[in-house]
This record gives sequence, C-alpha cells and structure tokens, in this order.
Amino acid sequence: MKFSLTVNDTAHEVDVEAETPLLWVLRDTIGLTGTKYGCGIAQCGACTVHLDGQPTKSCNITAASAVGRKITTIEGLSKDSSHPLQVAWIEKTVPQCGYCQSGQLMAAAALLNGNKNPSDSEIDAAMSGNLCRCATYLKIREAIHDAAKTMTG
Repeated sequence: MKFSLTVNDTAHEVDVEAETPLLWVLRDTIGLTGTKYGCGIAQCGACTVHLDGQPTKSCNITAASAVGRKITTIEGLSKDSSHPLQVAWIEKTVPQCGYCQSGQLMAAAALLNGNKNPSDSEIDAAMSGNLCRCATYLKIREAIHDAAKTMTG
C-alpha cells in the first residue's frame, strides 16, 4: 500500500504493507538509520522516536497507524548535533557503545519538551523505558540536567 508519512517535517511517500513496523519504514524505506533496532518487542527503547511529540517505540507501531501524525527521529532533533541534549551528551561522555543513544536522546527530548526542570525521580521515570547495556544511567541523568539548564537559560 502507498502511504504518506511526515518525518522530520518532510513528506515521504512509501509503498509498504500496512502492518510494517514504523522502525523498518524509517530505516529501510526512507533511509533514516539513526533509529536503532534493539529488541523488536518495545522493551529496550533503542527505536524511540517522537510521534506527535510523544516518545514512541517505533518497532511496535505500524506504518498505517503513523499516517497523519508528525514523526521525529534522531535526525530531526538537530541537523548538526547542536541540540542542548546532544551537546550535553558529548560533554558528559554519555555514549560508550552508543547503540541505545538515539532512543535515549529522543526520550530525554520528550521529557524536556514537557518539563523544563525535571527532578532526578522525574528523569528516572521518563527514561525507565530505555535500557543501556553500558549502564551510563548516571551520566544520562547529568546530561539531562545540564541540557535543561541550557534550555532554560
């Protein structure tokens, strides 16, 4: 079937089965490979994107259900890695293997879009659906706090 998906403010015409997971449409059809496959059952968060501003695990949503919704991937967070979260991530040396980082960043961005000054417990709750095999959770929390400070001036 042919669908029109709006990804990172750009319309994309895709010809895929309606039940194809959005993750595979983003990666294989549109060519945006920043969103990662982790588990395929919406448990690890590596595939997190924003769907109408809300963090969503793209392995668990179909292409058909994303029609008419605004999809933002890690590539849409900023064109040059200048988003305050991306800057803080680098400054705090959050990534180790890096595999989960796009999902972590997208979950953190959704948090900061709705909460400009989150507490540790609010960060922990918002990030709880994103697993990091390297266990950089404390650095992730520090980076979110730093980005929040930058974003609020």
